[in-house]
Formats: sequence, structure tokens, C-alpha cells
Amino acid sequence: MSDFKRCYMFNEDMDALAQKLEAEGRGLKDLLGGKGSNLCLMTNSGIPVPPGFTLTADTCIEYVELGDLPAGLDDEVKESMEKLEDWVGKRFGDMGNPLLVSVRSGAKFSMPGMMDTVLNLGMNDEVAAAIVELTGDERFVWDAYRRFIMMFGDVVRGVDREVFEECLDEVKEQEGVTEDVDVSPEGLKKVVECEKQVYKEHLGEDFPTDPATQLFAAIRAVFSSWDNDRAIAYRELNGIPHDLGTAVNIQTMVFGNLGDNSGTGVAFTRDPATGAKEIYGEYLVNAQGEDVVAGIRTPVPISELEERMPEIYGEFAGICEKLEHFYHNMEDVEFTVEQGKLWMLQTRDGKRTARAAIKIAVDMVQESLITEQEAVMMVEPGQLDQVLHRQFDPEAKPEAVAMGVAASPGAAAGEVVFTSEHATEEAQAGKRVVLVRHETSPEDIRGMAASQGILTMLGGKTSHAAVVGRQMGKPCVVGCSAIDIDYGAKQFTVNGRVVNESDYVSIDGTTGEVMLGDVDTVDSDIIQVLRGELEPEQSEDYQYFAEFMPWADKIRKLGVRTNADTPADATLARTLGAAGIGLTRTEHMFFGEDRLLNFQKMILSDSEEAMTEAADALLPYQRDDFYGILKAMDGLPVIIRLLDPPLHEFLPKDEDAVEAAAAVSDKTPDEIREIAANLHEMNPMLGHRGCRLGVTFPMVYKMQVRAIFEAACQLKKEGYNPIPEVMIPLVGIIGEFEITKAYCQEVGKQVLDEQGVELDYMIGTMIEIPRACLVADDIARIADFFSFGTNDLTQMTFGFSRDDVEGKFIPAYITQRIVEISPFESIDRDGVGELMRIAVQKGREANPNLELGICGEHGGEPRSVAFCHEIGLDYVSCAPLRVPIARLAAAQAQVENPR
Repeated sequence: MSDFKRCYMFNEDMDALAQKLEAEGRGLKDLLGGKGSNLCLMTNSGIPVPPGFTLTADTCIEYVELGDLPAGLDDEVKESMEKLEDWVGKRFGDMGNPLLVSVRSGAKFSMPGMMDTVLNLGMNDEVAAAIVELTGDERFVWDAYRRFIMMFGDVVRGVDREVFEECLDEVKEQEGVTEDVDVSPEGLKKVVECEKQVYKEHLGEDFPTDPATQLFAAIRAVFSSWDNDRAIAYRELNGIPHDLGTAVNIQTMVFGNLGDNSGTGVAFTRDPATGAKEIYGEYLVNAQGEDVVAGIRTPVPISELEERMPEIYGEFAGICEKLEHFYHNMEDVEFTVEQGKLWMLQTRDGKRTARAAIKIAVDMVQESLITEQEAVMMVEPGQLDQVLHRQFDPEAKPEAVAMGVAASPGAAAGEVVFTSEHATEEAQAGKRVVLVRHETSPEDIRGMAASQGILTMLGGKTSHAAVVGRQMGKPCVVGCSAIDIDYGAKQFTVNGRVVNESDYVSIDGTTGEVMLGDVDTVDSDIIQVLRGELEPEQSEDYQYFAEFMPWADKIRKLGVRTNADTPADATLARTLGAAGIGLTRTEHMFFGEDRLLNFQKMILSDSEEAMTEAADALLPYQRDDFYGILKAMDGLPVIIRLLDPPLHEFLPKDEDAVEAAAAVSDKTPDEIREIAANLHEMNPMLGHRGCRLGVTFPMVYKMQVRAIFEAACQLKKEGYNPIPEVMIPLVGIIGEFEITKAYCQEVGKQVLDEQGVELDYMIGTMIEIPRACLVADDIARIADFFSFGTNDLTQMTFGFSRDDVEGKFIPAYITQRIVEISPFESIDRDGVGELMRIAVQKGREANPNLELGICGEHGGEPRSVAFCHEIGLDYVSCAPLRVPIARLAAAQAQVENPR
């Protein structure tokens, strides 16, 4: 399958390997995974890393395809183990100086906690006795042994770790202690024997004592974990391809549980919540890494390491600085101190909040550590949603009933749920929920994604809930020891108050506050500044945002417009950087009471006179609508889509509405019901709508075009510079466009002649029917612009109804790898995208001046923005709050694929 070896030692020449990979268009992370490549690079640069080797991600793909380890791998692993033994001077399974290893996953893209890890592998009774002889520390050895049996039983054989934990809990109760570290060596021996018995009871076989058997079972387990439910869910949530595989890292164990001069920790080289330039992390004395990450014990701030071991901390701080300079990024590191010796276990680019991401990027540019282009590439476009999110209203915020650790900023309120499954169910039913747990684990990933926020009783700033919450942009409060959760009763108590499942709770991930009830929220600081409600100097977030976003604008080639139907939305979008409007929908403008009655009168009337009278009554409303939007976008193009939905959507549906329509028309209630029944369509999406209405019922479009041009003329006379672009929807046949464009031009010319005004304008169409893509050259010869309506284009290309398929079978299609992602979320490049590519090519060949854009929901989705850049569109258009996302995504697309 691959021209590369299956196993690479950490100390091999990475420059040579990188050059070989580059010739194939790959990088170190593609082959060795993020963790493996970084361990190799750190080793090559002289940073203290426990020796080891990496099994490649290519090997994982072989494993997945074969259903077992590929032929010859056992010999390659044994050979690498022999090299490792020579490197460290210990022997695997040896009774004199035994080697223990960790077996850990590591994919190209960081997936914290989603795949499996086994520590202390190689342990058995004889090895344990030998290590006791070597170290003289019985407690450490039996603690490591009981951890190994538990992790192996859980990760490799699927026995719930809680049944192993019961062994430890039982012994703690016998010895009258509450903390794991206080259990005696004899007590830990009892735990080991208990765990062996549990293993046998659940699996019908003895715990394996042969280190080689343990090793290959663990390798299989880690490769298999690539396709476990939580890993699949994580990849789906984060847009990570399913065909990358994970590497496996086999690394010499170093021990943080060897006494008070040992410990383990997790840290970030800068604060991942705020971006502050300070080492941010946590540390546990006499512990192994799982204790920190899993929230088993509540750790202490990294500053205590500085007080306890100043020399170690100084070395650690120096390595953190070195890593930032090497990777040009904020790093997330794991480390262990073993009897006064520092070891770095891994580094990766740190997950961070949007607020922190922007601040770190700007600060690093100001520190001359990175360029503006590198800064633009450091911030994930989708994260920008977070800095525009609403926050709790200070005026409505009640007193907190508890305080926890502020782990991921933002405001969240919702009904209390206690399980991931319940969170998912309630969210699918349209409810806002807050997931409340002792601590979260990777199995909770779907529930975390479905929740508004996360509250845990245990854990610290680097616990699973904290790390994943920050990455998802979910407000998160952890380590809230004041709450006492009773899963059985489906409630928690806090300071004498009982909070039941489905009661409302509000959490502030910025301050750590927990409040009862559904607390009101307000706009973010950035939005308040843009609306003039705050001064720029009052918001640090705004200052960094305003510094950062122009860097993206200097780089990008793709324009960004907005979809806006009101002057308020248009104004907001303009302040967020929109360079015009790519879609103004006109259908909602007819739903005011007086407007709707006049519109119904126009539909129901038989006489030309009555229809004209109703249209004339609607004209001033439409003119005022367009006036406000064109004024808000003064000097920038505004595309206004003429009426798109079928007429039956506007007819009365209940008895009172029928009576009201009868009062303003010349029809009886029965006649109105009959007309509504006749206009009803079995499949309205494919029915009498869009330009088809324009052909058969031109009065509506003529009225709308007159309103657009009269509004533009009025603004022109007032000294403004309106630039209207009239969009005719649903064109699939050139004749449809010829007819509708002709009378739109005629009405427009009439207005301009009446007003004595000259005006720049365009008339174009929305490309949303597959046939339109295939005959785009014909349409382009008489069209001024194309705007891809990818929502309908996706529906018609797939034959999917987007209102139905998302909840019915798209999740199953994703799980079964029929599709990687919903085509309504990200453009389907192979089908819908290919139609777009054809339309662009044909359209530009026929009309080199053709303006090309997109106005579907995909216009604010980063992967879709990159595709629009790739095929040469002039702009994308999206909702106002997604405008910054599109600006940044367009800049990143230009860096990765210059045009």
C-alpha cells in the first residue's frame, strides 16, 4: 500500500523523511500522525522525550481494510522494540531491568481523548517484583500495575473501567482513606488481585502475562479505535476525513507516580481561553497523566510546580518558548517529572477559544514571531462565531449559587440533562439543554455537541470537558465541587437547593458562575461596538478583532456579500465587512397584515383592473422596503430576488383569514377555498414558482421591479449611489429568462425616463436548476450575472428534500460512509460542485464580463468558500454574522490555492 516503512524510531532523520514525503505531496503528519511527527521532531531537536517509535497511519488503513494486522508487521514491531531496548538499556519482559511502554494513538488532526491509550504495558507479576527490587518502591509498582490492568481491560477488551474502579473503592473503604495516593502498598496488591478476578469473570480467561501478547493486543485496540463511535462523531463534528487512519506511538514509560519529587501535567504555552501570554496549565504530584486529563483528581495550577521545583519549571518554561518559536504557534504539551527529571510526552498546536485565537495571532505578529499571513492561517474561520455570540445581560444576571472553574467562555442556559443520550434527544426535539456530569469522557462527545453548555463537578482547566468545550465553542464550567449529582434521582443539589432534570440552569464559562433559571443574554462586545452601543476602547475583544480582520482582507481575492432582507441586517453586515448584498428575499415582505390582504386580492381577482389596483397598493410598501436596504448599502451592489415561492403559500388557511380575504376581494369564502385548493401543489418546490410565475403572472414581477427602480431613483436624487441588481429566480430554460428580463428592462427604463435619472443596474438569474448549469452559455449571453442558489441546486441534483432528509437518513449515510458530510452543510464537490464548475466555464466563455457569486447557505461555510474561490467566483454571500467567517475562509483559500 505504501512505499514507506511501517515503523519509524523517534530519533530517525526527519528531514530526509519529510523530503521523501513532499515528493508525494504529503507531510510528516500524514504518515506519522500529529503526535508521532512532533515526538520525532522534538527528539531530533534535543528536547527530552522518552524514546520510542511510531507505527504509521498507513498501517492503520491496512488494518481497517484487512480487519487485522498486515502480514510482516509483527517482525517490524519486534525489530523496532529491539532498537528501543538498545536505546534505553532495558529489555521488554526482562526480569533484571524490565522495559514498560505506553501505546497511544495519534492521527494527523488532533482528536483529544477520542481514541485509545494504554499505559504501563509489559507489566506482570514477575516484572512487578523485578521493578520493586530495582526501585525499592512497592507502592509505585503496584499502583502502576493496577492502572495497567484497568486500562488494558477497558481499552483493549471492552470491560467497563468502573468495575475495576470498584476494586480500588472497596480497598479505600477498608483502609479508611479517600484519596488514591493514600492507599497502602498492601492495599494496592489487593486491588491488583481483585482486578485480575474481575477480568476473568467478565472475559472467561486470565489476564495475559506475556508482554508481547499485551503489546500486539494494544496495537490492534488503538488501530480499531479509529472507528469507534466517539472518534467517528468527533470527525463528523469537525469535518475530518474518515480515511486518514491513526498512527500508534510506542514509547518508553516514564513515571510521575514515584513520589513527591515526581508528577505529571498538561499545559498550554499561552492561556487557551483568553490568549494571555503566560503558561497555563495544571500539575499533579505523584500521579500519572490520565489523572489530569480524565479529571480523576483535581490538579493544582502549574505555578505550584514553579514553587515546588523551580529548576524543573525553568527548564519547562524554556522548552515551551522553544516550541512556540519552532512551530510558530501556541502549543499544548504534556509532561512528566520522574524523580526530578523532566520529560516531554507530546506537543500539538493548542485548541483555543476564538477570543484567544485572535489575540494570540495578533500578539505573535507584534512579537515578530509570525507574519500576518501566518496569523490569518492560525484562526479557524468557524471559530469567529464565538466572538459574535451573545453574553449574559449584566442587568438580568442573578447571584451565582455556585462557582466552578471557568473553562470555556460564553453564556449558556438550558434545561438540565445528565446523560449524553438525553442531551442529544432533547436537542433534536428543539430544546436548549445544559449537560451536567461528574466529569465528561470521550463517550459524551455527541451530547456535548448537542448541548448549549457543559457543567461538571470534577476536573480542571485541562480536563476533557474543558479542552473539548473550548474547541467546540461551548461555554463550560468544570470543577464545580459545590454541586452534588445524583444520577439515579436525576437531580443535583447545590447549597441546599435541589435542581431536577429539565429545570433551567445558566452557566457563565467566562467567570465560572452557575445560576439557577433561564438568564437573559445580550449581544457580544464586538456587536455592541459595531452598533455604536460601546466605545472601541471599552472592548479588548473588538480591538483585536479590528486589528486582525483587515489582514484577511489584504490577502483574499474572493468578495464577500451578505444575505439581508432588512435595513438593520444590511447595516450590521456592512459593519462586519460585507461588500454588498448577494441576496434580498422579497417573499417575507408580503406578510404584513395590510400587505397580505392586498397580495391575496391580487391573486384572487379575475379582472385586470382589480389586480392592478392591488398591485398599486403594494407598490409603496415594496418601494419603502427597497429604499431602506439600498440606502444601508449605499455605493455597494444589492441583489434583489423577485418573488420565488408559489402563490398558494400566500392564500388564507384558517376560517378567520378566509373571511378577511373575502372582505377585500370579489370572491366568496367558498370560492377562495376552491381557488386555494386549485393552486395547491403536490410538490411545490418543483412547481409553479419563481420565473414560472413571472411568465404566467407578470404583474407581481413588474410591480417589484418598479418598486426597486423608484426606490433607487429617489436615493439617487438624494445624493446616494444605489446599485440594484435584479435577480430572476429558478431559470432553467433560456426562454423563461428572455421573457422576464425583457419586461423587467422595459419597466426599469420607464421609471428611469419618468424620473430623469441615470442608474447602473444589472439583471441576472439565480442558477439553482441542474439544466441551467448545462445551458449556462445560452443564458449568460443575455444575463449580467449568475448567483448560485446552492440550497435548491443541491436538492435538485440529489433528488433530496432538505426539509426531510436531514433528520431521516443523512445521519445514517454519514455513519455508513455513503457521504462524508451533509451536502446541505458543505458543497458536494463531485456532483453539485461539478455542475457549478461547468456553469462558470460555459458562462464566462459566453460572457467574459459575467458576474458570478453564490447566495445559498453554503456561502458562509469555510470548505464551500474554498471551493468557490477555487472555481473562480467573484463573491460569496452569507448571513450577516457569518460575514467575518467568509472573509477569513476566503483569505485562507488564497494562501492555500493562490489565484
